[in-house]
Amino acid sequence: MRALLLSQIGVAQEVVDDLDVDLPQEHEVLVRTCACGVCHSDLHFRQGKWTSFPMPLVLGHECAGIVEKVGSQVSYLKPGDHVVGCLTPFCGECEYCLSGRMYICNGGGLNRPEGGRPRLSRRGKPVSQFVNLSGFSEMMLVHERALVKIDEDIPLDVAAVVGCAVTTGVGAVFNTAEVRPGETVAVFGCGGVGLNIVQGAHVAGAGRIIAVDRSPAKAEAARAYGATDVVVSDDEVVGRVVEMTGGGVDHAFEAVGLTVTAQAAFNVLKPGGTATIVGLLPMGDKISVDSTMLTFDRRLRGSSMGSNRFRIDIPRYLKMWQDGRLKISEMITARITLDEVDDAMVALDKGDGITRSVAMF
Repeated sequence: MRALLLSQIGVAQEVVDDLDVDLPQEHEVLVRTCACGVCHSDLHFRQGKWTSFPMPLVLGHECAGIVEKVGSQVSYLKPGDHVVGCLTPFCGECEYCLSGRMYICNGGGLNRPEGGRPRLSRRGKPVSQFVNLSGFSEMMLVHERALVKIDEDIPLDVAAVVGCAVTTGVGAVFNTAEVRPGETVAVFGCGGVGLNIVQGAHVAGAGRIIAVDRSPAKAEAARAYGATDVVVSDDEVVGRVVEMTGGGVDHAFEAVGLTVTAQAAFNVLKPGGTATIVGLLPMGDKISVDSTMLTFDRRLRGSSMGSNRFRIDIPRYLKMWQDGRLKISEMITARITLDEVDDAMVALDKGDGITRSVAMF
């Protein structure tokens, strides 16, 4: 099958047509990929900012498709079902799953045992699977607990974007930060995830939503998603946000993946406020905060994939889109082929205004 292969960090990915995918084993599902969004997280791994997977590797995690085959013990899905993949599969048995935090599951049984046949291979050698998915390929072989079934009338490009950008952004507002009506919110970064934080805050009833981005066009675009104020980021951005809010915001969200914006998000908080870091910061980066800022109950926390319960959340977000309460299709600014994905990934670094490119199969 065709797939986009990353063989070396920092080097362009190559489209190959000889990637082999195994047949599904127990609890596994073979999915024909129909759409896969291009996300900043993919770029971070391409650049080597995160290096937890051996090469060669097939990236892609914001994906949707149609079930082709199921392995033994699979009862939740059948061939023909439309599904969305999620990079946080759950075992259902570990401490985190049983306490309702399935998005940080550390249980076993979700991957094949070492020494067994790999799910992906090329010319007889194993190929690494990215976050249990590898969506930039014509087929995905995944554990059934990495998939959620959706209605067949949902466009699969829209469904794919919900698999990461919407779940991460809207979920950070609803599940992680639990924004309340009337609270003030600042969002640093107005890409795909940032816009979903903005619209999540709008749906949650935030009284003021300040969109911050280095690109004036991207910041201004956030108004269509519910932003009440727009700030173009510069060296004085913290002071400007604190001044315009009369002392800081209740909630600040970082959706870029940079240390400087993470620190800025914390520094715009008013006493009792919470900064939620949603962007994927490079491995090993440190965030420094002024100790006096902690005195009055300011908090800094992370958010893993919007603290999702994806089999519950994703169908709900799709229903909100159908009801006109979430904008999703508007975020898709380019529908591309597999051959164009590497260029689209690199373009994310330029901040050229592209919200979401989706590879269509």
